[in-house]
Amino acid sequence: MKKSSEIEQETSPADDSRVSYRSGVAARLAGLSAETLRVWERRYDLSGTKRSTSGQRLYSAEQVRRLALVKQLVDQGHAIGMLARLPVEQLQEMAAPRSGAQQAAGPLRAAVIGEGLARRIAAAGRESAELAVQWSRSRLEDAASPPQGADVEVLLIELSELDESVLPMIVSMRQACSAAAVVVLYRFCSSATIRALRAHGCLIARVPAEPGELVLLCRSALTGERLPPPERPDVPEVRFDEEYLSTITVTGNQLACECPRHLADLLLMVGSFERYSAQCASRNEDDAQLHRELQLASGRARAILENAMERLARAEGLPLPTRS
Repeated sequence: MKKSSEIEQETSPADDSRVSYRSGVAARLAGLSAETLRVWERRYDLSGTKRSTSGQRLYSAEQVRRLALVKQLVDQGHAIGMLARLPVEQLQEMAAPRSGAQQAAGPLRAAVIGEGLARRIAAAGRESAELAVQWSRSRLEDAASPPQGADVEVLLIELSELDESVLPMIVSMRQACSAAAVVVLYRFCSSATIRALRAHGCLIARVPAEPGELVLLCRSALTGERLPPPERPDVPEVRFDEEYLSTITVTGNQLACECPRHLADLLLMVGSFERYSAQCASRNEDDAQLHRELQLASGRARAILENAMERLARAEGLPLPTRS
């Protein structure tokens, strides 16, 4: 049940067109982090929202639906700068399921490479029944010579740590088994390696949590759909705002230990750089990717420092901000 403070109703509660959601709720309903929504609004003014008497953005149900469509299309690889200018009808058309090869019936014939991947597919049962494993190997090195006569549509490879050294092997293996598509799964991989593999027509994705997602990835690779960008963990929420940290820096000299003041100074600087990275103009996609990585790295650093600040504040008997 949503709190009354999260939804504002202008007239009848039964009229959805008059219900307004505050930004945090709108972000959750659209599948976005609050920080991502703030950045999108700041850069692209996505929704043309109204504001409450206290200055908060208010989103209608229709605006939330538009945000959800934009999120879906961004995940499919479309540029947010282009989507921001499109009407909701065009967004709906772009997000509609495709017909044709993507919906083709019958299991996909796959060659599988990865430690235990074939066993996981078999154990998934109905979830991965659309994948027919023709042959499998545990390691990439063991798959240099695929079985003769094997009819393979998709080459499915799982490597926990992925680097550019595997690219020649993957390209050679694709040619050897005449696979129409290649799906490469990873847990850790550099952006340069992802770009290199994509340049060779591979579909790259993080190892999915559910085996059933493998089927969707393989079908997407066969139909040539643009890949969603690698999933990135959300930037941790800010726990200590600038007002609280500034108060600590002012009162630092009155404490027996000045560590809170020094740590507050660090948090102010890291938080400022995090926001700067989120807002910094980008010249191209590589530049934008770099700034996203800088934002994420500084957000993680801030979260670590905030944990230290909380421990320090408790040890020094300092008041802690209440969490919403």
